[in-house]
Amino acid sequence: MNAFLDFFEVMPIWQKLIWLIAVITIFWILEGYYPFRKKSYKKWKHARTNLTLLSFTMVINTVFGIATAGIFLWGQKVQLGLLHWFEAPVWVELIISLLFLDLIAQYGVHYLLHKNKWLWHLHTVHHSDTHLDVTSGTRHHPIDFIMREVAALFAVLITGMPISFYLFYRIITIFFTYWTHTRFAVPEKLDKALSYIIVTPGMHRFHHHREMPWTDTNYGNILSIWDRLFGTFLYDDPSKIEFGLDIIDETQTDVLSYQLGLPFDKRITYKK
Repeated sequence: MNAFLDFFEVMPIWQKLIWLIAVITIFWILEGYYPFRKKSYKKWKHARTNLTLLSFTMVINTVFGIATAGIFLWGQKVQLGLLHWFEAPVWVELIISLLFLDLIAQYGVHYLLHKNKWLWHLHTVHHSDTHLDVTSGTRHHPIDFIMREVAALFAVLITGMPISFYLFYRIITIFFTYWTHTRFAVPEKLDKALSYIIVTPGMHRFHHHREMPWTDTNYGNILSIWDRLFGTFLYDDPSKIEFGLDIIDETQTDVLSYQLGLPFDKRITYKK
């Protein structure tokens, strides 16, 4: 187990990049052949907008990588965090760490992005996408992404996890980020069955419905247990789903300048 986790600690950047590209490519192909809903849209133009936003987050991620390394060194030096309070097998500590990361850095911060009015302004960029597909997974306003990174570091401080746990979690997150947003039509019975444990594309599509209250459901990223535990889980009729956001000019879904300015557009009447 230790050797497996140590691999992620020394994993070269080029291997991480290959993993990112491979996951996007696989779901891009699958959703092209087996789409949830056949709808004509300019897929490459749409991808260009979302991947440009991804490039911004990658720059931010590099900066946070430096901060993260410093926090891990400091945390280990002062023995800060839950995992320093008891002895347990590595696999138990890993599960605890992943649970905290998924709860705080995914479900928790996502919930706040919807419930806090100022944060919701930032998060509208993600929800304004009317052509939800695999590239939508990293469609985030840069400040929105910073909030997620801060939440992840908060989870690190609470648990005191080693950096290998955190880097393993980041690799898993890449998969789920694109898996949950793909247009790939997972058979409904299988999707529902999987949604008892993990977040599925079918489950997450309800979160991207253009109107509340569905918009304020299914906040999870990896595990669906948080939505079930806190009463935010929803699974309804997929045919009713319409992507986008009813308060946004949906003709501007692929206009980068419009998306970056969304949080600061005073012409928009936010409902939060």
